[in-house]
Amino acid sequence: MTDLDGNVIQDPQHRIGFPGFDGMAAKVSLSYVASMQEHGIPITYAYISDAHDNHPTGPAYGPGQAGYVAALKAYDSAFGQFFTRLANDGINKSNTLFVFTADEGDHFVGGAPSPAGCDGVNTPCTYSQIGEINANLAGLLATERGNTTAFKVHSDDAPTVYITGNPARDAAVTRTLEHDMSALTAVNPITGNTDTIAQFFADPVEMRILHMVTADPARTPTFTLFADPNYFLFAAAPNCNSPCVTEVPGFAWNHGDVQSDITTTWLGMVGPGVTNLGIDNTTWSDHTDIRPTLMVLLGLKDDYSHDGRALTEDLDGWARPEATRLNGGYARLAVIYKQIDAAVGQFGLVTLMVSTDGINGNDSLYAQKESQLSSLNSQRDALAAQMIALLEGAEFNGQAITQQQAKALVAQGQALLGQANALLS
Repeated sequence: MTDLDGNVIQDPQHRIGFPGFDGMAAKVSLSYVASMQEHGIPITYAYISDAHDNHPTGPAYGPGQAGYVAALKAYDSAFGQFFTRLANDGINKSNTLFVFTADEGDHFVGGAPSPAGCDGVNTPCTYSQIGEINANLAGLLATERGNTTAFKVHSDDAPTVYITGNPARDAAVTRTLEHDMSALTAVNPITGNTDTIAQFFADPVEMRILHMVTADPARTPTFTLFADPNYFLFAAAPNCNSPCVTEVPGFAWNHGDVQSDITTTWLGMVGPGVTNLGIDNTTWSDHTDIRPTLMVLLGLKDDYSHDGRALTEDLDGWARPEATRLNGGYARLAVIYKQIDAAVGQFGLVTLMVSTDGINGNDSLYAQKESQLSSLNSQRDALAAQMIALLEGAEFNGQAITQQQAKALVAQGQALLGQANALLS
């Protein structure tokens, strides 16, 4: 097999699925896709590494830095070669559906660029300080709060915390650890400011609202801490004999958190049935909407209900199911459905704030907020199930949503959002 430059790939030594570490360059990844398409594999999927790290060894680039700009240019060139190669094979947007997206956005951690006004195009940017801020939670807890509770974390900007012994969410040891983590601070090595590390908390009640609880209880953490996006949190020694807060230049782009620069990303589609709209800044969607959209375009059906809905407003007339166009009921219902069911829709973000208020509060306030959130979750799940049944009926079974159905369910969705907002302290 050859890459897009015609070089023979004998032993590429790449692993798909580890962003930021594997160096799956665009020309390599796209060459796999092209080769599979040329060999008659009709459905292909590939991962491409980010462009803001110097793969495979680092370091990280900052916005406008020469290496970043060069990487983006190389990616543009690879995509151009990819489409040209496929077009020469008779594979193009008239007969093939292409879908591109990013799994999440990344938050840049670093100082100000220089010189002032640099844009990376006319003037390259350089950085004297660049790199995420690593913080040892166990060390900070021991030194700042005197808390040496045993726990493990899935290290991240929003780490999941597993207390040893798996105590209940309302156990004293859990509540104390949450309060102590909420109080942790760190001197930011970039700004010199003292930062409060934790921004939001979710225990299993809120994690269920956010679709973070699986069928395997062993995978459910005691709680999740959503941090300041400049910080990457881990748990090492319960002391700060080695500095508990350090700037690490090898990585400068944080993700996994709930801030808008991380959760706001993009989806690009081209092919039969997709309207050429350019940039659509009005449709609110998330990754769960991709599969039902593909299924509608391909004329296929799944034997299960989706979490997302088809993005029918971005489809050509012939590809858009008739039942989704009638009387506006589908469009109105689709909008409110996403806002109550998506993890970073209005309902998810508001309830996360409510959860944080409860967890940071005294035990009485905590119990009250948890009970209210549990009730709202039950209401949301029941309402979302009704909505997605109607949306999929219109998408796949030709069942139009009446104005009366849409009006009633939209009103219930708006009322649910009102109840959630009313719980904010």
